Amino acid sequence: MRVGALMQAGDLVCLAGTLGSGKTTFIQGVASGWGSLDPATSPSFVLVNVYRRFTRDNQSREQRLYHLDAYRLNNASEAEELDLEAMLDTAPLVVEWADRIQSCLPVERLWVQMRWIDTEQRDMVFSAAGRRYQEMLGAIRRLIFGVT
Repeated sequence: MRVGALMQAGDLVCLAGTLGSGKTTFIQGVASGWGSLDPATSPSFVLVNVYRRFTRDNQSREQRLYHLDAYRLNNASEAEELDLEAMLDTAPLVVEWADRIQSCLPVERLWVQMRWIDTEQRDMVFSAAGRRYQEMLGAIRRLIFGVT
């Protein structure tokens, strides 16, 4: 939830890890923290889910959060056909199985490597590339640990 609360248009969060490592559960928390009106589900069969929220300003404008599951993609070229640039131009994007299409993703991003430990525990290692993502990672640290 904390990551979602920090996300804005143009942000890219990449999730990598084996089956059962918690990628879909993580995006459920991201979508909830972002303020999604829609329940987050795995887009394995449709490739991209779109979650919505409305701004609280006078215009009540709809905003979007994109959730791409790259598991069924054969290569990065197939991901490029989905027009990731257009998604990032208008909204934040979270990519499950990002390691499968890493070559077509922007270099600047927040990367979350996930690992299954046991039925009740997962391991997550966050890596930030780029100033925006270094700032996000610092904010996440402060929210979780209360330190810089």
